[in-house]
Amino acid sequence: MKKTALYNQHILLNAKMVDFGGYNMPIQYSGISVEHNTVRNDVGIFDVSHMGEFIVQGKQSLNFLEYVCSNNINKIEIERAQYNCFVNPDGGIVDDLIIYKIDIDKFMLVVNAANIRKDWKWLNTNLKGFNCTLTDISNNTGLISVQGPKSLILISEIFDYKFENLKKFSFKNLTYNNENILVSNTGYTGSIGYELYAHNKIIPNVWEELLIKGEKYNIKPIGLGARDTLRMEMGYCLYGNDIDDKTTPFEANLMWITHLEKKFIGKEKVLNSIKNSSRTMINFRMLDRAIPRNGYEIKNEKRERIGYVTSGTFSPSNKVGIGIGYINDSYKIGTKIFISIRDKLIKAEIIKLPITNG
Repeated sequence: MKKTALYNQHILLNAKMVDFGGYNMPIQYSGISVEHNTVRNDVGIFDVSHMGEFIVQGKQSLNFLEYVCSNNINKIEIERAQYNCFVNPDGGIVDDLIIYKIDIDKFMLVVNAANIRKDWKWLNTNLKGFNCTLTDISNNTGLISVQGPKSLILISEIFDYKFENLKKFSFKNLTYNNENILVSNTGYTGSIGYELYAHNKIIPNVWEELLIKGEKYNIKPIGLGARDTLRMEMGYCLYGNDIDDKTTPFEANLMWITHLEKKFIGKEKVLNSIKNSSRTMINFRMLDRAIPRNGYEIKNEKRERIGYVTSGTFSPSNKVGIGIGYINDSYKIGTKIFISIRDKLIKAEIIKLPITNG
């Protein structure tokens, strides 16, 4: 397994380590619920250096990205970021990603760790005919996510910058120990937060300073376990669970990042999915005490199978089981469904995430 530049820090903090996307990553330190609530109430830091980063640069970088991505790349301003996805010729999602516009003809693509090789091959396969270059900077780039209501005051103290003026999905290039660090107002938790991209040689120093200066804000290191419960409370997709090569943006409720006014790979299949697919992603919460898990069947009130769960967990914020899944049926918010758990049908209802406390 690969290790990030922060591996030794995780070991010193007695983190429980697991294989995630080919990387040896911390799943928890003090406990998933404790870490989850730290992010919701105070501030937590995550090592997400396993993510992949590619630089696309050149005169036709914009044209290239418009072709391989679903969203409207043309409207991204310099120092702004955008959520996006690659679509294959069958309309399925190759990966979901965030694109940062660094300069007029320079972009950084942040892709999922498990898909780095696949995405790199996909982009290079479709690069022919475009006057731009691709560079993989993943192995040299570290990434720390600082999330929680106290994240703003913490990073403002460290970097001496007025981050309250940094809008959502905006970023700034700053310096730290005479090295460049990109600070973006982004995250995967639903709480206020920022992500810090820097060379691996300074990432351990950033991590240590965050922990030291964040002590008065009740800071904690956060593992992938709490990252999963946090994103599920918001209904955020996880590639490989909730979206994949056979899921279209329409089925995954991702038409808001799909610009049909341009030409892009897989567009015709996406249009076909809009007309013909009956499969759709739903969010739900358990009405009876139970925790849904990936692969569990979803049934209607007639006890007929209508779909399956793709992600499920216990929500530490709301003290209830929640999940994401797909059904082949029409529905509306509040529709009662059943999750098949160990041969028992457990009652749930379709909701719109996020849900309020209580």
